[in-house]
Amino acid sequence: MAGETVITVVGNLTADPELRYTQNGLPVANFTIASTPRNFDRAANEWKDGDALFLRASVWREFAEHVAGSLTKGMRVIAQGRLRQRSYQDREGNQRTAIELEVDEIGPSLRYATAQVTRAASTGGAGGGGQARPAQQQVSEEPWSTPGSSTSADAWSTPGSFGDDTPF
Repeated sequence: MAGETVITVVGNLTADPELRYTQNGLPVANFTIASTPRNFDRAANEWKDGDALFLRASVWREFAEHVAGSLTKGMRVIAQGRLRQRSYQDREGNQRTAIELEVDEIGPSLRYATAQVTRAASTGGAGGGGQARPAQQQVSEEPWSTPGSSTSADAWSTPGSFGDDTPF
């Protein structure tokens, strides 16, 4: 939509995504992404971390359940979404403003890890029209432990090879 601020952020989850349900039974997952810039200090001849940006994020509906079941604390993720600003009153009655990321796409970063993608079951719900849903990310128990460690080279399937003829 016109006028929306779309950003992409790369960082690590500070905790497991928190999955909750609204009074109407709508799933929502909330989590925080910490993104820390690194710069090379030529004088010291070393990399130095900058100030971390902690960005609250949320996902809704079946997407929220996929995120909560797939991503965990410490995982490096790539998230794209729209910045949202909301105002609220804190417990002391002060007016506050929060900026949050409403996530449109998220997945694990494969820079230092591998992941296994499993197609989620088709639900045929609103907007689905019986079409297959986006792939669910599943990762091994310790996927981010050692940069350069690898599992099978066949961990990724080719497009359309998830057991059906649905192209991507």
